[in-house]
Amino acid sequence: MFSKVRAPLVTALAVLLSAAALLGQETPTTQEAPAAPGCLGCELPVVLRQSVTAGKTKVGTKVQARLVVATLLKGGVIPRDALISGEVVESVAKTVNEPSRLAIRMDSAEWKNGGAKFKIYLTAWYFPPTPMAPQDLSYRPPDAQNSSKNPGGTDYTEPKNPMSQQRFPRRDTDDNIEAAPPASRISKQRVLMKNVESMRNGDGPVVLFSTKSTIRLDKVTTYVLANGELLRGK
Repeated sequence: MFSKVRAPLVTALAVLLSAAALLGQETPTTQEAPAAPGCLGCELPVVLRQSVTAGKTKVGTKVQARLVVATLLKGGVIPRDALISGEVVESVAKTVNEPSRLAIRMDSAEWKNGGAKFKIYLTAWYFPPTPMAPQDLSYRPPDAQNSSKNPGGTDYTEPKNPMSQQRFPRRDTDDNIEAAPPASRISKQRVLMKNVESMRNGDGPVVLFSTKSTIRLDKVTTYVLANGELLRGK
């Protein structure tokens, strides 16, 4: 009979101990902050804030760029002129037997009211500038050519102003830094850099290489960043 009474007591004790353990656990008071929006499948057209030359610019050099066009992300938008930051992860000049290689990884974007974290790379694509239409500096009225008061078609073109020939230093947000060109001044179609190809092994960086010459990037061209190699036709 003693054994019959003991069994229910052991069971009840086990239930009480389990309840005490649950009550002793701390209730979380804060939630983990959500991850910053990523850049999955997006393309960022940027202008570098410094020139980069394969072999001359060392691995580990910090690189920054300005975003030319606002870009939609998963969870938000990176506004135009956002600061994109990263570093050079591979840099080799061309030799007689080896091609030039260059890889740049960008890790973050910052702007006035926000920021984003991601992992994207310089690709072998860029946006060429669009030709600018010639400006008409004539003061001639629209109907001046056919007017009876202007039978000879008098030239109303403004004479050259000597001051217009002078060049004044450009003022940007930072000294010696090129501002991102307006989106209207670049082509809507990206093209491949001449004599430059790209490769990527697994989840490694996108590496540009050239068997023709050492790869050089300037502060004027609009280059394309992405999280992988890009296909033609866009």
